[in-house]
Amino acid sequence: MAGHEFTGVRSPRVKRARRLAKRAFRQRERRFLAEGPQAVREALAAPGVVHEVYVTAEGTQRHAGIVEAATSSGVPVHRVTTDVMSEVAQTVTPQGMLAVCDFVDVPLSGVTRSRLVVVLSHVRDPGNAGTVVRTADAAGADAVVFTDASVDPYNGKCVRASAGSLFHLPVVVGVPVTEAIAQLRAAGVSVLAADGTGERDLDSAAHAGTLDRPVAWVFGNEAWGIPEDVVAATDGVVRVPIYGAAESLNLATAAAVCLYTTARQQRTAPDAGRG
Repeated sequence: MAGHEFTGVRSPRVKRARRLAKRAFRQRERRFLAEGPQAVREALAAPGVVHEVYVTAEGTQRHAGIVEAATSSGVPVHRVTTDVMSEVAQTVTPQGMLAVCDFVDVPLSGVTRSRLVVVLSHVRDPGNAGTVVRTADAAGADAVVFTDASVDPYNGKCVRASAGSLFHLPVVVGVPVTEAIAQLRAAGVSVLAADGTGERDLDSAAHAGTLDRPVAWVFGNEAWGIPEDVVAATDGVVRVPIYGAAESLNLATAAAVCLYTTARQQRTAPDAGRG
């Protein structure tokens, strides 16, 4: 670890890290902040992603293994005071460690031949979007597509909500939603819109074998759903069945139900593992 400790935000290096809180600077630099030990650990496990690490004295003691992993990988580690960390970090109570990471997104063409894909259409809430990334990762999905009308996946809240999953599976950024749907369908992926207005429910789709083959789920804005033109571009609308008195499910929960149901079907289908 470098012996010098940064004590003020006027340092050019600290200022560069601090301004990554703004999307315009993130896009210009193609870098973002991953805050907290879990995010830094997962980022370091992805080769070539971490540009540098900032850590407080307390963070160095509490997370010595992560610091050692960064150092052994040749990643510069900079000591900062708690005041500097508070200025750079985007949380009210920083955890004493953050990393400057290079963007990790991939082209849409690299994920079209997948078994299970998430497409986020007009999803604006970063917490919801990050939670869906985490859920997709847990369900074994192959990719998450953040279309151009959705939140920036490198938004600090989105990165934190993904709990490190942003570094585990391919992410596509900034593609028009209808283009994403068209390319997935052209590659033989069945594109389903998850919406409460669907005539067919998830149980019937699973029973019919619809979920046994490659599937991309389109999830929309929690407040106003999926636009009609986007729905029209898909292979159909499927709703999550509500067995109780609740009016609906929130976005992250609905995504979890759809993704896990699909993952189960794909793993137990008669031709699972073939090809």
